[in-house]
Amino acid sequence: MNKIVAIVGMCGSGKSIASEYFEKMGYKKVYYGKITIEKVIEAGLEVNEKNERFVREKLRKDYGMGAYAIVNMPKVDEAIKTNGVVIDDLYSWDELKILREKYGDLVVTLCIMADKNLRYARLQTRDVRPLTLEEAKSRDVAEIENSAKGGPIAYADYFILNNGTIDEYTKRLDEILKMI
Repeated sequence: MNKIVAIVGMCGSGKSIASEYFEKMGYKKVYYGKITIEKVIEAGLEVNEKNERFVREKLRKDYGMGAYAIVNMPKVDEAIKTNGVVIDDLYSWDELKILREKYGDLVVTLCIMADKNLRYARLQTRDVRPLTLEEAKSRDVAEIENSAKGGPIAYADYFILNNGTIDEYTKRLDEILKMI
């Protein structure tokens, strides 16, 4: 039976690498944050942390804390028909509840963690949408305070500490995929 693997964790922890891994293993990726980028561009704004935060918070104001699950549900519904699904970056407790209400035990959460200073260093040097140290700290606080991100992280089914090498990380992803 196809599973829905929802990846959770703070910015810079390695969630995108995990979702790419699952995609390579045959899962269909649904990138929850893609809607943020699309809405920023639709509004004619520059894609940056300030505008992305504005859109994220507006979506939650309009749809509630489960906004990204609600808006992306048709993509998940379509993908689960033929594949396992990996959700890149589930945010809020409400999003997790919405998924679990609809899909039950098909939903598995995987939390990617990394030391804060390592995450910040990664964010400053990443190729796509890099963040300054201040932007990274501000984003962390905003995600904890405004997105209820802590719940899915604390309640995850599986955890990976991503402080080491890519080989160590991939090995742990392999172990978890076998358990799923």
